[in-house]
Amino acid sequence: MDCQRRFVLGWLCMNRKRLSDQALELIAARFRVLGEPMRLRLLIALEDGERNVTQLVDATQATQANVSRHLQTLTEAGILGRRKEGLNVFYYISDPSIFELCEGVCGSLQKRFGDQARAFGLRA
Repeated sequence: MDCQRRFVLGWLCMNRKRLSDQALELIAARFRVLGEPMRLRLLIALEDGERNVTQLVDATQATQANVSRHLQTLTEAGILGRRKEGLNVFYYISDPSIFELCEGVCGSLQKRFGDQARAFGLRA
C-alpha cells in the first residue's frame, strides 16, 4: 500500500466518529475483501514470503482459476503486490498491517471462545 493510502486510512480510523458515508464504504470494502476464506488462506500462505501461482495452488489445494481470481481481488485492494520474473508472476504482501487486523480478530475470537468454554466448565 502506498504512503498516501496508508495515511488516509490511518486518518479515517483515528477520526471514525466523523466518517463520511464515502469513507465508511471504503472501510466496508476492505472488510468484504477479507470476508472470503480462500483469500485468508492465500494471505497465510504468503506470510513467510512471496510465492508464484503454482506454489499458492499447492499451498491452498484450490484450482488455478480460483486462486488467480482471488489473487486479483487482493491485488486490486492493495493488500498484495505482484512482480513478474520470466514467465512466473510472484505475489507478496504489500500491506503487512493486514496481519495486525487478523491478529486482532483472532485474539478477540480466542477470548470469546475461551469465555464460552469456561462457562460450560471446559478448559479453553
